[in-house]
Amino acid sequence: METQSQSFVVLPGDAIDPSIIPTAKNKPLRLGPGLRHIPPSEIVPTVSGKLIVDPRKNSMWVEYNSHRYIPSQNDLIIGQIARNAADFYYVNITPYNANGTLPHLSFESATKKTRPQLAPGQLIYARVTLANKHMDAELECVSSTTGKAEGLGPITGGMVFDISLGFARRLLMAKSKDEGGLEVLELLGEEGLAFETAVGRNGKVWVGSDSPKIVITVGRALKETDEGDLGVDAQKKLVKRLMREMR
Repeated sequence: METQSQSFVVLPGDAIDPSIIPTAKNKPLRLGPGLRHIPPSEIVPTVSGKLIVDPRKNSMWVEYNSHRYIPSQNDLIIGQIARNAADFYYVNITPYNANGTLPHLSFESATKKTRPQLAPGQLIYARVTLANKHMDAELECVSSTTGKAEGLGPITGGMVFDISLGFARRLLMAKSKDEGGLEVLELLGEEGLAFETAVGRNGKVWVGSDSPKIVITVGRALKETDEGDLGVDAQKKLVKRLMREMR
């Protein structure tokens, strides 16, 4: 079995060769977006795109660029509090999806007295814990295994930029430089810009910094890389141009 990620072009309904399906003994197989399990053991693509197989994580999914985000379990998303209910918040994930639900106690060390009081409009970085076409997506802002926030929770300051779903997936890759062909954020950091980011699979990226100028520059770099489908060399030229404009 290969230990490096592999990719194959697939079409909806294509048969997937069983020999390429990860078979780690100590991990369940994780199917990501674009794949459907048909009992007892058949796995078929539901969209056209690039089938990614990652034996290290015992996972596989289809990379494709869609204009409509469909929540999937374990996705990281940037959402906005829509309203409060008795035991949970309704969270807007996209304009065309039903609101997700975020329990009041799904925050680090949260109790009925200490839980965050979030007003409508507040941005949050959350993980999808349950996704089903017949039910609203359920969210959490705390790791269910460690009890820690691990970067999830209310978002303050900075600015959110819209990006394509395919670009969001590339940014979230563990090795976005090697596997996603993205160096733009690393290049900006090498120029001495101090910033942080949070990427949502729902086509959102948050950029935070003490300097509004840096927030705008990083956001522009991401948008132009996405919209222009820039390769590594073009990303380097883009960063140099944006740095000249900053000065």
